[in-house]
Amino acid sequence: MRIEEIIKPTSPMAIEKRTLLNVMYTQNVVSEKFNEILKPFDLSPEQFNVLRILRGQKGNPVNMCTIQERMIAKTSNTTRLVDKLLLKDLVIREICPINRRKMEITITDKGMELLKQLDPLVESHEKAFAENLTNNELELLNELLEKFRN
Repeated sequence: MRIEEIIKPTSPMAIEKRTLLNVMYTQNVVSEKFNEILKPFDLSPEQFNVLRILRGQKGNPVNMCTIQERMIAKTSNTTRLVDKLLLKDLVIREICPINRRKMEITITDKGMELLKQLDPLVESHEKAFAENLTNNELELLNELLEKFRN
């Protein structure tokens, strides 16, 4: 469905506006579907992102700055996110033995198990959005989005 059919503008839109609205609307659709996956697990997309970052460390602890750098939503309050994950026993926070001012975060076995449960659901979600496009179209879309963003 074209963006004009969705938002029903009263006058023609400039291509720049149409493009931005398309990107923003698409992001909202993808986010809403993703939130539906996470809701039964009492997890926000930002908390899920932190867990995936921690899983990528392969058991090694990471500090808050590193988590913040790798977040998709850079505006997220990383400390608050980690606090919520701590309450759910999905992560461990310890004082760094080398620099006592730093906190090190590690994913727990419970956090890893949760991600294992979510992995097939997330993969299905990703494939559902990509199924109408060929691999070449997906590559092109990625190139164009990266170019658009920069």
